[in-house]
Amino acid sequence: MREAAPPPEEIDRILSALADPTRRRMVDMLREGPRRAGDLAAAFAISGPAVSRHLRVLRENDLIEESREAGDARARLYSLRAQPFTELQGWLEEVAAFWTVQLGAFKAHAEKKPRRGKRK
Repeated sequence: MREAAPPPEEIDRILSALADPTRRRMVDMLREGPRRAGDLAAAFAISGPAVSRHLRVLRENDLIEESREAGDARARLYSLRAQPFTELQGWLEEVAAFWTVQLGAFKAHAEKKPRRGKRK
């Protein structure tokens, strides 16, 4: 049994955080595994403070988490959190199911054979 989709506010929060193309690229990079903030910053042609702001938005919306690298307490590692993406996937599956039902009904209607013998 699949969990119910999260409340609309949760979906809004997730989509809002992912609305920025730089943050989506950061998420794409983090899909490959945890990264240091410096590694993420090197991939973008924006200032360090701008990278920090993007990471803060992702972190405050629980899309990523920050940890410290063993042996170097100054180095921060960022990694994806699964839960918000699972929630988003659940919502998208509900939307897809709605359209599957709607398109199935349309197909059934379109494939009906016209009735013969009815005249005005």
